[in-house]
Amino acid sequence: MDVTVLMAMTLDGKIAQHADHFPDWTPPEDKRFFSERTRRAGVVIMGSRTFDTLGKPLPGRLNVVMTRDASRTSPWTNLLFTSDPPRRILAWLESLGYTEAIVAGGALVNSLFAAEGLIDRLVVTISPKIFGTGISLFSSEISMDLELKDVRRLGRDLVVLTYKVVRPVPG
Repeated sequence: MDVTVLMAMTLDGKIAQHADHFPDWTPPEDKRFFSERTRRAGVVIMGSRTFDTLGKPLPGRLNVVMTRDASRTSPWTNLLFTSDPPRRILAWLESLGYTEAIVAGGALVNSLFAAEGLIDRLVVTISPKIFGTGISLFSSEISMDLELKDVRRLGRDLVVLTYKVVRPVPG
């Protein structure tokens, strides 16, 4: 399973100003880019706070929402609430035939996948904003070596950075 963290970030490294910050601060080009990448993968994994800011599942792909609230259920066929750990979620997705998953935050979910060494790639859209304070890409201390694979301009003011996670060679 190929796992990509796909996030928009300010120039000062923030993904949101606060936990309930609606993700409307990025320009339309970023929203289109996010939509195309998540539709192509077929599945997007996010935390319950990220989902709650959206209010409904993203159409045209499976939405997997990680939550501690086991009572949450969904009236939508493309939405699953789960309290399973990342590795179990990915195994389940593979059993359904998925080969790629997009992890779309927030910081806690990103950290859960990173802590288990499950992230293959980070794709970050840098938006020309500065929040000063706010939520970072990860919510816990994470150490990752990365290799820059691509730098691309998106629209007038955005830069998309693609990094491969470099894993130590087993020895």
